Amino acid sequence: MTSLVAGERGAELRGLRQAQRLAYACAEAVAAQLGPGVTERGAARMQHDWLRRHGVRDRFRPPLAWFGDRTAFARVRTPLRFFPTGRRLERGMPFILHVAPVYRGHVADAVYSGCLGLDPVHDRLLADLREHRELILREVRERRPLREIHQDVDRLTVRQGYAGRHRARPFGAIAREAGRVRDRRRSPLWPPYGFSGRPPRPGVWAVGPHLGFRGTGATFEELLVVTDARDPEESAFWLDDDLPHVRRWTEGV
Repeated sequence: MTSLVAGERGAELRGLRQAQRLAYACAEAVAAQLGPGVTERGAARMQHDWLRRHGVRDRFRPPLAWFGDRTAFARVRTPLRFFPTGRRLERGMPFILHVAPVYRGHVADAVYSGCLGLDPVHDRLLADLREHRELILREVRERRPLREIHQDVDRLTVRQGYAGRHRARPFGAIAREAGRVRDRRRSPLWPPYGFSGRPPRPGVWAVGPHLGFRGTGATFEELLVVTDARDPEESAFWLDDDLPHVRRWTEGV
């Protein structure tokens, strides 16, 4: 996958951080423009157009948008159901924007959760995602196997009273390796199954726990860096703490 050897690591991480910040800037800008009547396809197009205006000409996957109960992946049974639809946004309705641009050779997934108006359930879901972010980092630093970390995320989700909607994704994966995978015999996904009985190998992982409560869902996706350093704080760290969901937690809004 993407090289993180000492001579290249600083430049590589700076490039990834720029790509991730651009992706989240896109999501925030589009979220601010959403209003009643906008469709999921319209929101996806707005993300595409924003990226084009800011010099992005390639992408890892097309922009996505989910409104209402689709934020909890309601009735999503096949990969085609993940694509944007004609569903229209309404007052009080949650939404999720997902964008993955390739910027100056670096790719970053950004998943932004919002709501058109006030919704206490959505606010609670977003607040409770903080504990998931902390758990994942802590257990990666402990070199816990991927499968066990995924299972601990699921157990935390149940304790909080929610459903883990990341299980509705293909292979039920909570994360994937970012960049090109060299060893084709090893899966780039982070699912809860037997073949994930190993710690995350050094590199960059796009991680996104997804909580659902009835017809409301909330999530984030951001880059986690894993190294072979012995110092726990250097062995794993989130690439950037200046992201919308992190600012929301730290600023108490």
